[in-house]
Amino acid sequence: MHKFVINTKPITDIFFDLDHTLWDFEKNSALTFKLIFDKLNIELTIEDFLNHYTPINHACWKLYRENKISERELRIQRLLKTFKKINFKIKKNQIEEISSLYISHLSSFPYLFDGTHDLLKMLKNKYKLHIITNGFEEVQHFKIVNSGLNTYFQNVFTADKIGFKKPNPKIFNVALKIAQTSARASIMIGDSLEADIQGALDVGMQAIHFNSHNEKKHKHCPIVYSIGEIDQFFI
Repeated sequence: MHKFVINTKPITDIFFDLDHTLWDFEKNSALTFKLIFDKLNIELTIEDFLNHYTPINHACWKLYRENKISERELRIQRLLKTFKKINFKIKKNQIEEISSLYISHLSSFPYLFDGTHDLLKMLKNKYKLHIITNGFEEVQHFKIVNSGLNTYFQNVFTADKIGFKKPNPKIFNVALKIAQTSARASIMIGDSLEADIQGALDVGMQAIHFNSHNEKKHKHCPIVYSIGEIDQFFI
């Protein structure tokens, strides 16, 4: 971890990303695919599938953030590309069914990163907490409720509802305005260097990078590799 100091004196509001930051996306996604493959009798090794799906999914989300593909294209292309990569023949209507089942079941799995509840309980006593997520409105709210996160946060800002995706400064500025705070009084904690960290820094917020999927190291802000490392900045 880089030796950065967070200036907590002006901070009143903490903004979190959701997927890969609080909500354990990879674990919940794996359980969802296992449920679907069992249901549809698709004979695949889940580990092999996910080894290819995970980087493809990240790449598709990057295209989605950059408005190069639509929500529907994101949902379909990440599956088509994965099955093609592993040379598994599958029909178009099955892709559609898997995509639909995935969205339906994903938010029902409640697993968070270890230490999430402890961290949020501690922070809630001193700060106003909010979420800014590029995830889809309905799905994200189901995740938040089903995992018990809803009691901690005053606001949940989704790209769907705001109309702009991180790292676009407009989503951060709208969130700051609705939260009735300023960039100087706020900090962003997220897993994506591009979307969460650079996006927040560009509008004048401080940031902490929870590097949950081993992005490249940098010197933009503190980097942590577990939820348990975050509280040290606020004690």
